[in-house]
Amino acid sequence: MAGRVDRVVVVERMYGEDVLAGDWRRRARVRTVEVEPELVVEDVESGFCGAVVGFEAGAAILEDRHGRRRTFPLMPAGFLVDGEIVTLTRPGRPVPTAGAGPVGGPERSAPRTASGSRAVSGVRARTARASRIWVEGIHDAALVERIWGDDLRIEGVVVEPLDGIDVLPEAVRSFGPGPGRRLGVLVDHLVPGAKESRIAATVSAEHVLVTGHPYVDIWQAVKPERVGIRAWPRIPPGQPWKAGVCAALGVADPVDLWRRVLASVASYRDIETPLIGAIERLIDFVTEPGEPGS
Repeated sequence: MAGRVDRVVVVERMYGEDVLAGDWRRRARVRTVEVEPELVVEDVESGFCGAVVGFEAGAAILEDRHGRRRTFPLMPAGFLVDGEIVTLTRPGRPVPTAGAGPVGGPERSAPRTASGSRAVSGVRARTARASRIWVEGIHDAALVERIWGDDLRIEGVVVEPLDGIDVLPEAVRSFGPGPGRRLGVLVDHLVPGAKESRIAATVSAEHVLVTGHPYVDIWQAVKPERVGIRAWPRIPPGQPWKAGVCAALGVADPVDLWRRVLASVASYRDIETPLIGAIERLIDFVTEPGEPGS
């Protein structure tokens, strides 16, 4: 499926040649496309590809060929149709809402997980795959579990915390990635020129996918209004980020603030889009159809 063929990460492709970079939202040439029944589109930012099967407030629901559903905001120039960046609009006639069947089809109830996927009941968690997803620390692992835990158990994917990005090259060598033993890595502050990008570039390979988000810490990927603040404080370079944030917000113990941050997250709607896209890429990569163990 489009968007899945060449997903061995090249950091420069993610952040240097990203179609979302620059001033694309100002281009008048972006075509507006009204959704037709079962129109197949690709989300520009995450690469998720599927048919439009319904809508909820300000967003389109896509379903891929494996029956997995994701919800994406109807942002200007937010989708690809036959390789062309377009702006999607809802059709003029009535359409189903979240949990409904195909556009124009009968409505059916479809409970969702915290990630927006269709909930599956009465199915045991799959035996763990050899493939893994690594994140930088226990906070990252806890946040991923809170949103994608149901999906990961059904897919048999284990998320493991690293002890920081500096140990990544040695850890990848010890893991020994290969067919049926893929490795996905989520990296904080993965931006051009940063130490994290340089390290990530040294481990990228056929069976290793490194993705990330631009935030200094996973806390910052939580929408600030969910935590009850207007914006995350700006912390000067060289100062520990968590300590600086706690000081700026008047919180004595970082543990207390982390509990507040985690408690504010109930679903993918509570976190920023770059983190959503990064995790979705990793899950798709380590569960790629056709891989041994899939």
